[in-house]
Parts: sequence; C-alpha cells; structure tokens
Amino acid sequence: MLPLLLASSSVYRRELLARLQLEFTCSSPDIDESHRPDESAINLVKRLAEEKARALAVSHPAHLIIGSDQVAVLGERIIGKPHTFEKAREQLLASSGAGVTFLTGLALLNSQTGHCQVDCVPFTVHMRTLDPARIERYLRAEQPYDCAGSFKAEGLGVSLFQSTEGPDATSLIGLPLIRLIDMLLAEGVQIP
Repeated sequence: MLPLLLASSSVYRRELLARLQLEFTCSSPDIDESHRPDESAINLVKRLAEEKARALAVSHPAHLIIGSDQVAVLGERIIGKPHTFEKAREQLLASSGAGVTFLTGLALLNSQTGHCQVDCVPFTVHMRTLDPARIERYLRAEQPYDCAGSFKAEGLGVSLFQSTEGPDATSLIGLPLIRLIDMLLAEGVQIP
C-alpha cells in the first residue's frame, strides 16, 4: 500500500481517519479557498478537495492523498465558520426550524499514477426551533466558532437537532468515511 496522507490540519478529520486504523500522516496544503463567481456549492467543495490533494502531490510522490472540504448551505446561501459569538448567534437564529445541508467534498489522489477520485457527500441537519436564550447557552457552553453552521455535531450541538438525513453521518464532521473507504478499496487498500 502507498503511504496515506491527509491533506488537512483539522483535528476533526484526523480523529475520523484514525477510526480506520490505517497509518497516515498529515500535512496542511496552502491553497486559495475563494469561492469563484457562479460556482455552485457542490462544485466548490469538489474543486477545493481536489486542489488540496494535488497541492501536496509534488512534495509527496507515491502517496494516496486525501483532500476534503466542507460548506454548510442554508437555503441558497453558503454559511461558513462564524469565528465570533455574534456571527454564530446570527447563523443559529437563521437556522432555527430549518434544514442546513452540509456538502463535503472528498478527493483521493494517487500521486504515483495521477488518478484522482472526487465526490461530494451531502448531509442535512433539521434544526429544532431555537430561541435566543437557548442559542446563547449553547454558544457559551461549546464555543463552536471554528465549525461551519455554528455547532459541533460530535458534542452538545446534537441537542439543537430535530433530525438528520444523509448517507454518511461522518460527512457532517468533515470526512465521509463510507465514501472514502470505497475510494481506498478502489486503490487496493485493505480495510480492515
């Protein structure tokens, strides 16, 4: 098996990949993550996932490189990481009683052959009706300012959910393991 490289500095993605019990290393790619005019959210995450993987191909020849990128979509609007309490509060108020769809782009690049598999895995969270006091309590308790959608699904954020739907719950955290396993199997990786 070629060495496995996760093109990310995300602790969340690292923890998810560790579930597969495969040896891997991590390196953070330096790419421009700007949204292009008229680019759909799906095309954005697929493009960025692939660009992250390809950005490390020269420095990591003969590797299987995993790239991933995620955006949250509320209605037709992409919502990103809030970074501040105020922006997180605004995002959660707007999401109250609504569905937020997380689109996770995934790429697996064989830097030896140049073969790249790319996909997008959607996952929707239907939010409870949230009043301002509940939102403030949640934000003070968990401070999810580095998370798209302003909540941590793997933590207390689940208390904000009415229901969820999608093919792979791990995509919500940022690395769709079920689809990644399909890609790794196609490259001859044995799991388990």
